[in-house]
Amino acid sequence: MRGRAHVYPEPHIAADDILPARYQTTDDEAELGRRPLLGLDGEFASRVATGDILLAGEDFGRGSSREHAVWALRGAGIVAVVARSFSRVFYRNALNNGFLVVECGEAVGRTVTGDLVEVNLKDGVVRNLTKGETFKYVPFTPFAMEVLEAGGLLPYVLRQTTGASSA
Repeated sequence: MRGRAHVYPEPHIAADDILPARYQTTDDEAELGRRPLLGLDGEFASRVATGDILLAGEDFGRGSSREHAVWALRGAGIVAVVARSFSRVFYRNALNNGFLVVECGEAVGRTVTGDLVEVNLKDGVVRNLTKGETFKYVPFTPFAMEVLEAGGLLPYVLRQTTGASSA
């Protein structure tokens, strides 16, 4: 995945910063995608383009167990979030929805908004193509990789169920 970086390095960006609760009244990603990061940057939605990558500080997505924050980012066109760390609930919601989340603090610290960034799952790296730098990210467990490759937890479970019944 390759896209322009949007960098928000501050720690503890909450799910309510990503999408305030008052807008979590639908599961329509296109609708939710009109308001991502509204609690942090009211102009974000007008700057983001499909394929862009969000980079963030520690404990990204804290404070909510709702999937709406993930849906809003994806609905806006964000294809991945690279952060120093994630709240565990946001991280699982992202993986369960087939949304790429990568822990790579070094990439966050060395990237500025507008840089061209690539997340390479095969090589396990984040590349800042603008600066010519490469950073290893915290690897996924084999199960997490299977869930991501399936497109999320539900497609993964359906594959397992279908595979089990046809054997």
